[in-house]
Amino acid sequence: MRNVTGPAHRDPNVLRWLLAYALSCVANSAYFLALGWTAKEIAGPAQVGWVVAAGAAPRVLLMLVGGASADRFGPRLVVIVSDTVRCVMILTFAAGLVLTSPTLWLLLAVAILYGVVDAFFMPSVGALPALITGPDQLVRLQGMRGVTLRLGTVTGPPLAGLAMGLGGSAAVFGAVGVLLALSLLLLVFVRTLPVRGGDEEGGYSRGELWRDLMEGFAYARSRRLVGAVLVSIALVEIATVGPLNVGFLLLADDRRWGVSGAGWIIGGFGAGAGASGLLLTWWANLPRPGAVYCGTMIAGSLGIGCFAWVGTLPVAVVASAVTGGLLGLNGALALAFVQTATEPAMLGRIMSLGTLVGFGVAPFTIPVFGTTAAAIGTPSVFLICSALGLVGSGIVLTSSAIRRAELTPSRCDDTRADIVT
Repeated sequence: MRNVTGPAHRDPNVLRWLLAYALSCVANSAYFLALGWTAKEIAGPAQVGWVVAAGAAPRVLLMLVGGASADRFGPRLVVIVSDTVRCVMILTFAAGLVLTSPTLWLLLAVAILYGVVDAFFMPSVGALPALITGPDQLVRLQGMRGVTLRLGTVTGPPLAGLAMGLGGSAAVFGAVGVLLALSLLLLVFVRTLPVRGGDEEGGYSRGELWRDLMEGFAYARSRRLVGAVLVSIALVEIATVGPLNVGFLLLADDRRWGVSGAGWIIGGFGAGAGASGLLLTWWANLPRPGAVYCGTMIAGSLGIGCFAWVGTLPVAVVASAVTGGLLGLNGALALAFVQTATEPAMLGRIMSLGTLVGFGVAPFTIPVFGTTAAAIGTPSVFLICSALGLVGSGIVLTSSAIRRAELTPSRCDDTRADIVT
């Protein structure tokens, strides 16, 4: 047991979690590329979407259950168990590919099982930052987490491509399994704050699960700050996932900038978001964070709309970097607000509500974006997405709890004073 002191970026316990999270991000991005590429090779491009959707469906259906499980059994335990399961599953799959060729049905089964495990892993790993450092360090830690996520997204695909060239699908999935094993090893040595309300004994009946889920919804509604931030997060996620995954590609095609132009725009967005993470790592004590949150949401939403009019590639890249920086800063502040204002025993369920939209529901809006762009034009859809973000901004502006929000604990809880194994 020890006191939580000093900045997060100098805390060995936080750095162990951050490195474990980084390895998991690299593994995830490599896994998704390998899954899609293998599906294309054995079944053709038309089946890639089905395989990806098969993995996304369990996340939508089970994400809230995963959050409730994190609160009942403790985020650390759920993270370790789920990481162990997916590590063993991927390594077994990689070993099987050495002996036999993959089939579409086998890929579908792996995608579904991985999605099921992810539904438990993601809310738990998202709840851990508030349990490994003090409330005054949450902004800094979210900034570090944002940088790590961007690095993982950038590093994973090249690693998967290199492994694919050297040893095919078996090598890629084997590398993913090794990365997950290293992540698991680090997570075992991460210490967390004790959480009152957890129950690691006994079973989990259907009635208890339903009660825990309803408590999560009731808690979000009863906390003005938490509820308003969760709604605004949902609208911003829905407003940005289409432009990032489809919109910039369509825009580059419309403007005749080519695939390389789309890459520069997407890279600019990532660079801006990463820079905002570095800013928060260095400058964690932002003055008037509630006002900064409101301002970055409004400016970022307007930034999405500006792509309806940009006419040159350099301007588009700069606009993308600025918009990425604004929304990256906004997202980190949102997570810090939610985790600071949420009781430790409710973190899993509250984080699952936010994660459900970003990783479960929002991806299904991508085909809607593409279909709408084909019907009314890409610039018009960018304006619609901008309007959605501004609706979220309106919710933020009408919430006095957000406007006056500070990154200080809203509760007095002695259990947050020490970290235990």
